[in-house]
Amino acid sequence: MGLIHIELFATLDLVGQAPGGPDEDPEGFPYGGWQAPLIDDVTGRQVGAAYEGTDALLLGRRTYDLFASYWPHQKGGPDNEIAELFNRVPKYVASRGEPDLSWAGSTLLGPDLAGAVRDVRERHEHVKVVGSLDLVQTLLRERLFDRLDLWLHPITLGVGKKVFADGVVPARLTLLAPPAAGPQGTVYLRYALAGGTPATGDMSAPDRGV
Repeated sequence: MGLIHIELFATLDLVGQAPGGPDEDPEGFPYGGWQAPLIDDVTGRQVGAAYEGTDALLLGRRTYDLFASYWPHQKGGPDNEIAELFNRVPKYVASRGEPDLSWAGSTLLGPDLAGAVRDVRERHEHVKVVGSLDLVQTLLRERLFDRLDLWLHPITLGVGKKVFADGVVPARLTLLAPPAAGPQGTVYLRYALAGGTPATGDMSAPDRGV
């Protein structure tokens, strides 16, 4: 069984909507492209390294449409390595509609999303989820992920879709590596899903030294 690996970019107030550009998800959101001024070489290398070993993409409809309109045309450009990867690997799309799946290697998942994602996990070693906040909520709720890469950027927006929206179930995660900060103040956090649910305690207990 393979790994489902979620990759997310968020502000300090955990807004994850439209980091890449103003046309990415503009409805009711005035800050599209908020990530662009905060990109630096360190973060770029972290993101590039995070794709190593990826053998499938799992995407929501909106993210798929954006990727399909962009990556097939980037061969030979400055992002050629990522373009070659994205164009080569299978793409699995979660959508309630009937999207245009003309991007080579694209497959629409069935109405039983949780079951379809489990099937994808069985067929691949490293499945990458990029953006796709609505899909991510389902994966978090169903605990259908194994790794979570989170880049926290040093801004707050106050509006926009959140990384962890309503419906997230209690879960424990394990930090896989020390947090890594870039020169612009972006902090890279790598987590793995752990077993069990969060514990509770009493901070005034004697063994706490309080």
